[in-house]
Amino acid sequence: MSDTSILTRTEAAERHRLLDVRTVHLDLDLTRGREVFGSTTVIRFGCTTPGAATSVDVKPAALHRVVLNGRELDVTTLRNGRLPLTDLAADNELTVEADMAYSHTGEGMHRFTDPADGEDYVYTQSFLDDGPRVFASFDQPDLKARYTVSVTAPQQWTVVGNSLGRQTSPGRWEFDTTPAISSYLLAVVAGPLHSVRAEHDGIPLGLHCRRSLAAHLDADAAELLEITRQGFDHYHRVFRHRYPFDSYDQCFVPEFNAGAMENPGCVTLRDEYVFRSAVTDTRREERAMVVIHEMAHMWFGDLVTMKWWDDLWLNESFAEYMAYSVTAASTRFTGAWTGFAADRKPWGYDADQRPSTHPVAPGTVEDTAQALQNFDGISYAKGAAVLRQLVAWLGEETFLTGVNDYFDAHAFGNATLDDLLRALAAASGRDVHAWADRWLRTSGVDTLRVADGRIEHTSADGALRPHQLTAGHYRRTADGALELADRVPLDLPGDLPGDGAVPLDPPADGTELTLLNDTDLSYVKIRLDPASWRTARSSLGAVPEELARAVLWGAARDQVRDGELAPGEYLRLVADHLPGETSVHLMDAVLSFARDFVADCALPPAERPAALAELARVCRTLLRRTENEPDRTGLRLVAVRGVIATAADEADAAELRDWLAAGTVPGGPELDPDLRWQLLARLCVLGAAGEPEIAAELAADPSDTSEQGAARCRAALPDPAAKEAAWQALFHGELSNYLAAATAKGLWQPEQAELLDELTVRYFEELAPAAARRGPALARVLTTAAFPAFAATERTVRAAEACLTDPDLTVATRRGLVDQLDTLRRAARARALTGQ
Repeated sequence: MSDTSILTRTEAAERHRLLDVRTVHLDLDLTRGREVFGSTTVIRFGCTTPGAATSVDVKPAALHRVVLNGRELDVTTLRNGRLPLTDLAADNELTVEADMAYSHTGEGMHRFTDPADGEDYVYTQSFLDDGPRVFASFDQPDLKARYTVSVTAPQQWTVVGNSLGRQTSPGRWEFDTTPAISSYLLAVVAGPLHSVRAEHDGIPLGLHCRRSLAAHLDADAAELLEITRQGFDHYHRVFRHRYPFDSYDQCFVPEFNAGAMENPGCVTLRDEYVFRSAVTDTRREERAMVVIHEMAHMWFGDLVTMKWWDDLWLNESFAEYMAYSVTAASTRFTGAWTGFAADRKPWGYDADQRPSTHPVAPGTVEDTAQALQNFDGISYAKGAAVLRQLVAWLGEETFLTGVNDYFDAHAFGNATLDDLLRALAAASGRDVHAWADRWLRTSGVDTLRVADGRIEHTSADGALRPHQLTAGHYRRTADGALELADRVPLDLPGDLPGDGAVPLDPPADGTELTLLNDTDLSYVKIRLDPASWRTARSSLGAVPEELARAVLWGAARDQVRDGELAPGEYLRLVADHLPGETSVHLMDAVLSFARDFVADCALPPAERPAALAELARVCRTLLRRTENEPDRTGLRLVAVRGVIATAADEADAAELRDWLAAGTVPGGPELDPDLRWQLLARLCVLGAAGEPEIAAELAADPSDTSEQGAARCRAALPDPAAKEAAWQALFHGELSNYLAAATAKGLWQPEQAELLDELTVRYFEELAPAAARRGPALARVLTTAAFPAFAATERTVRAAEACLTDPDLTVATRRGLVDQLDTLRRAARARALTGQ
């Protein structure tokens, strides 16, 4: 389906040639009720070709008045979010007055009513092409301007923006003019906010959330501010440019679609990062990396912005790499790279092996709709891994010299891949362009395999990339454990003639396991030689280093997805080696894959009960192991969640009911809201709880997370009426994205396959119109959480393939469906390995 409001690269280039946008004055009125808000924009801009024509982007509920250089324009000429501007002068002033509609899908100005206390909150998400839902703009990254913002709001509200603001009269807020920024970075957050303020290194700091989360933010404020300070200190050590804006507010906002958004001076983050319930240390580490990631964007993306969306990696890959690097180097979360290997990097590997794969730096991105699809595991996880390779090749000092030269040359402007490559080449004296051609301009994953004393280097596309990595050789100790006997650095050039094989120096005597990439330095799939694989199968848990174990678990995961390792074999690895695991990173990642892909999708339904029982035994072993130990990291919490998720029969249900009644797991932890809703959802799946329990839980905790928990529980009930109600709400209702995701997660349950059979067929019939009606954010929910992934049969594969022939699929829906179909095919192939 085409969308004429989509901006093409060609249109953007022509508008950039014509225009020089200088200043934007934006006045917002948030006092016009719950449906619309007022927006008055005054744009001053130059034109290189007087008399020329262009268009301004605006997507109003009602367009009241447009004035260009004193001349009233006809508002009825607005079409598809574009208003024509003709007969431009050398210097122009454009005024646009409109009412804009509040959103409930996280796009534009999102409005949220907190069920805990009835208070209203609003925030903007101007990202990519949603800014015109808030204000008129020339909405593309390379038309930067200085923004001055004023807001009228209810008197009891606080308003936060990109720069320092003050309340000049009751309900009236004025913000200082920003440096030149792109329109998609304009941000306003407002409501009866709870705020924690501080200062560091001359920078005013703020943390903000809705009032109902005040106690939870206060409990976490010290840690959040410490991470923020550590991030600034690190960046100020390595970058010559200090933080380029006048203040730094972090606003935790409800129903946010992304993890966070890098609006300069006003970062918005999903408020699940204000923890209401107990979390593992890996979850705190994830939050720290999100904080550091968004802070990196103040340089990569905000100070210097990509010229067009084909250089998205200049934003996201760099911020992702810096997030892990800085978190590991400058915070207490020193094992961040293990989390990357165990949990984040597989996102990149999976995306890079799908039909929808693309280069980290694609040759061209034709329009904004295509650009939106590139915010994926390639731009983030693969991009970060590739940058880690670049740093290993150039050396960190040289890399930072080049990056700082790049900042100096393009501060408060726009840049391209070639701009950065030239800076890095000048700093290093190396052929960085050739390196980029092989790593950034190609797609796919290389594979390294040890065989007959050689490293066999292959790739799906035939283009071998160079690799800086290590090979670890492990031998058996006298007490039967494994130890690292030798670690050898390897430099694989990737351009050898013939089959690409290179000799591997003979390992030390007694070596039983040779593990390529054992420090996870490169982005590559690895396969072990037969002897090493036998050692891994018998002794994976005995490998001494957490990161090396992560690489081994990743290789096993990849083999399951590639159809090289039977799902049952993977579960045997889990049963043999996970009960003694000490890493929360690995425990969480391995259990999640074993349950969500292996047990729920890749095994025939008849084998699923035995798989769940095996996983439950692993989790119960871990519960016993941690019963009398102080658990600072969350291993016990992971085990409790695993026991809940694998409950399968009446005895399990009775145990869960006992926990719910007692409000605690024997030996701890107490059941906080998250655990209570997870437990109740499982009981609903099993038919051991219903509406009375759901209503009682909702009454005890009338929050938005409880509303989502209730939606999930109701959709999970094994009742045709409950399934149909969930279906109607998902495909024909007006649910927010969060309630839609919760409903979808409850709807599809492998235990209820017979009940869901007809709905699996209906999914492919009703997907296109539902996604087109609700837009790309909801389309993402409908093609992820709402996809019937458990039904990994040839019938479902054929239905998905047929759905892809529908010409009315939107770009977002088509991309989501292509990706899910790839996973579905992999699960179906894995089932075939069992002979069923």
